[in-house]
Amino acid sequence: MHCPFCRNTDTKVSDSRATEDGSAIRRRRVCPVCERKFTTVEQLVLTVVKRSGVVESFNRDKVIMGVSKACKGRPVTAAQLAALAQRVEESLRASGQAEIPAEQIGVAILGPLEELDSVAYLRFASVYKNYDSVDDFQREIDLLRLSAAEKDLSRAAAVVGPVSAQQPLIS
Repeated sequence: MHCPFCRNTDTKVSDSRATEDGSAIRRRRVCPVCERKFTTVEQLVLTVVKRSGVVESFNRDKVIMGVSKACKGRPVTAAQLAALAQRVEESLRASGQAEIPAEQIGVAILGPLEELDSVAYLRFASVYKNYDSVDDFQREIDLLRLSAAEKDLSRAAAVVGPVSAQQPLIS
């Protein structure tokens, strides 16, 4: 790394920290020649490969805009949308891929959106999955109901705790 003040090519890292959202690393550097300090930010650049083959930088705001359309009229705050977009970006970064197919972004949105608001999820999924009929909606609603029932069972099991084979259920 070149010193921005004296152009020395040998600088030393004095401190490294992840940013609050974990998407980048801030490094505090010191130049041994001029002894001035400066900060650098390192970040993996995510690129999106669209269906047409066009490549562009990942834009968290596009995720927010797309999801906010599905959330219109729903009790979802801007902060919740920002958190969802951050979760999506983090999951994409965790994949280790520098180039992300656009379809993978839609898949990464579905899980967090289902947790946030099931109606918004259904709206988003209908566009993303290209629903053609009422049957497509009904299938997705059935899956949502099944998922909700499984979550309820998991929560109930966690509250009750494990049942021992030696303990009678009824005394």
